[in-house]
Amino acid sequence: MVKNTLMERTRKGELDPVLEFVARTEQVPLEQIATGIKTGTIVIPGNPLHRSCSPRGIGQGLRTKVNANIGMAEGLSSVETETQKMNIAVAAGADAIMDLSTGGNVLGMIQNLIPDCPVPFGTVPIYQAAVGARESRGSIVEMSAEDMFAAVAEQAAAGVDFMTIHAGVTGETLRLLEQHTRIADVVSRGGAFMLAWMLFHQKENPFYEHFDRVLDIARRYEITVSLGDALRPGAVADATDRLQVQELLTLGGLVDRCRRAGVQCLVEGPGHVPLHQITANIVLQKQLCGNAPFYVLGPLVTDVAPGYDHITSAIGGAIAASAGADFLCYVTPAEHLGLPNAEQVKEGVIASRIAAHAADLAKGVPKAWEWDREMAAARKALDWPRQQELALDPDVFPPYLESRLEEGECSMCGPFCAMKVISQAMGGKKVTC
Repeated sequence: MVKNTLMERTRKGELDPVLEFVARTEQVPLEQIATGIKTGTIVIPGNPLHRSCSPRGIGQGLRTKVNANIGMAEGLSSVETETQKMNIAVAAGADAIMDLSTGGNVLGMIQNLIPDCPVPFGTVPIYQAAVGARESRGSIVEMSAEDMFAAVAEQAAAGVDFMTIHAGVTGETLRLLEQHTRIADVVSRGGAFMLAWMLFHQKENPFYEHFDRVLDIARRYEITVSLGDALRPGAVADATDRLQVQELLTLGGLVDRCRRAGVQCLVEGPGHVPLHQITANIVLQKQLCGNAPFYVLGPLVTDVAPGYDHITSAIGGAIAASAGADFLCYVTPAEHLGLPNAEQVKEGVIASRIAAHAADLAKGVPKAWEWDREMAAARKALDWPRQQELALDPDVFPPYLESRLEEGECSMCGPFCAMKVISQAMGGKKVTC
């Protein structure tokens, strides 16, 4: 379908309109975007069949982006419910949506959502293959390699922009897993499906063994390959162990293959990581994977806060992004407890956006600093409408504004507002409190 990919066209000197759009929205030079696409340090996920998509640039030198996961589970959700969650996530500022459905008609869900999704849309094709095998043959391990590649092709034809492909686990890493003791073993669902299949069939990972087939589909539909971290740590005690690093080494090699094929790619990362190891994880990934955009789940900095893991994730995400991670996958308060409801989806997006923005300040992103300066000036002026307009979540303002005692005062301090007092004093006016 696509004769030459975005990466190939850019390498030939063509400046696609999508590059100009991203440069304009990011407020960076067009040449910076073009160079990033050529070298693979920036990606712009965009399947031509996803016509409602407003492009997002992800990678080096750009604003940190946030992804929100949605998806049906068996008997626990519906297309209508997940559509509502998608809309709420986008309204809250999510830069991308991923469908992680493991119940119902997975492909049908994707086909329903994509036409109305205004941001890049991602999936995990092995979920569709596993669900189909369980329904038709009684077990997820009864899926075939052809089922896996069929899911990739069908989802690409549905308009998916980026896909998690668990190609980094191999026979070698499986042997290492059998010898290694982890508290949480494997917490990646797609990774567990793939490893269980490999153990049952005593065969190599089809996505690794036949990675060129993945690349062929990705080229045809301009899919950005998101190289999945099947062995990401699911407990802080398991972080940065041999299993995680071994997979990362393999993913680095797959990054090179993607780039040679003209296919854009991301690399996915941990997981659960204690504070003092986060920066080292990011530096290691960037070094081993040629500065490919890094997509992290959190990372969560402790295991003991179920119900508040949007906070543990935001702490880790801020550190990770300030160290160079480019794309944060949100975590909701329901993580480790159940599927999130609509309000929890919004809370997860907002928490991750706070982390991303805090990191952008640390990275020196000019647009981020401009936003904070404008908010500070509005606070100084006690300009409440402007503060609400600038707020990351304007919806929180109304109940607080209703409690203000008088115009030109702070809702917390009333007549004793510090900014009002000092403005009057320094302006030569009588302090009225």
